[in-house]
Amino acid sequence: MGIFDFLGGSGPEKALKLKSKVTQKYGDPTTRQKALQQLGEMKYPEAVSVLLHRYTITVEPLTTDADEKEHVFELIKGFGKDAIPPVTEFLRKSEQATSWALRILEALLPESEVVDIVVSTLNALSAQYMRDPEKKVVLLHYVTDKKDPRIAEAVLPHLDDMADEVKIAALKALGPQKHEPAREPILRLLTTSDTARRVQVAALSALQESGFGVQGYREKVEPLMTDPYYLDGNGVVQRRS
Repeated sequence: MGIFDFLGGSGPEKALKLKSKVTQKYGDPTTRQKALQQLGEMKYPEAVSVLLHRYTITVEPLTTDADEKEHVFELIKGFGKDAIPPVTEFLRKSEQATSWALRILEALLPESEVVDIVVSTLNALSAQYMRDPEKKVVLLHYVTDKKDPRIAEAVLPHLDDMADEVKIAALKALGPQKHEPAREPILRLLTTSDTARRVQVAALSALQESGFGVQGYREKVEPLMTDPYYLDGNGVVQRRS
């Protein structure tokens, strides 16, 4: 009899059966912790998928929660390259624990490959409404200051997101890219009457960092200037030191 027969079912089947214990918020924590350890020893992709569900709950006390999540991180890392497909699927489909999924991928892949996954995910999310904008914001923060020609095109549609947090994160990501096709969308967002003031400030920052002029929009932009930003004689947003 194999070890997984003894546990009750094949490896993948047993892994899926442990999900309820992994996501058990109350009761004896050793039940949950034992299930996590069992999954870490299975070495099946299905075990990684179940382990990832531990990131979708928070338990008390918070010190235990943090310790368990860190332990899950180490367990998933132990799967090596076999963990990449289930972690990538989790990142794309789950609205939770985006930071943890990225951290795992960063531990297993070169940065360029993680950027590939994030760009693809941002493209898929660009037209999708999300009640909680955290996932989009985390992904946008990840690509900020990264050097990859695909980033700007993936970020640009998020200027039209309904959540101001997403718009601000997209503007922060676009500024360093100096992506010329982003100039007019940024200016339109800046000068639209219902744009929140904090989004306008982020747009001014993006324009200043990118070095774009405001040609065609100067009359609308001038009343919106606020310290420390100003327009120079060439219609370029500058920042006072």
